[in-house]
Amino acid sequence: MIVVFVITKRLVKKKSGSMKQLKISKPFCQVLALGVLAGTRATSAPVITSHILSRHQSKQLSKSPLSFMQSGSVALIMKILAAGELVGDKLPNTPNRTSAGGIIGRFLSGSLAGASIYKATGKNALTGALLGSVAALGSTFGSYYLRKFTVNKTHVFDPYIGAIEDALVIGAGTGLIITA
Repeated sequence: MIVVFVITKRLVKKKSGSMKQLKISKPFCQVLALGVLAGTRATSAPVITSHILSRHQSKQLSKSPLSFMQSGSVALIMKILAAGELVGDKLPNTPNRTSAGGIIGRFLSGSLAGASIYKATGKNALTGALLGSVAALGSTFGSYYLRKFTVNKTHVFDPYIGAIEDALVIGAGTGLIITA
């Protein structure tokens, strides 16, 4: 995940040369996508959101309790946490994403990302939080059962399927970062 952010950081710098204003034309779609990613990897949505917002400042967000999402330090800490999740997901004693803790974490992750994007674009943060959390909940169960089905039908070792999931999340996250 960290490698992706280094690559996208270079792409953004080459395109702009400095910080750019946030220009998200379709926040609804972006929040839904972030919610889906949150359901797959709990830390992915806040990581992607903080990365975008730390490089594309928003006046609306800077005057809110969510302003910490624009901090470069927060973005770095989130990236470190995401790297830990990528490793931890492959361990045999890691609980299912559908356990109570996994569901709550993904719900909050989608909610934080959705609220931050909506507030940054001048929209209602509560609406963004609701969209992000609902998408995260749906994706939590959808991605869990899809992974379980894939492992059962292909007989591929579960951590390998998890690595494929990681690649899909990283690719989608990179797409969201580049288009922001």
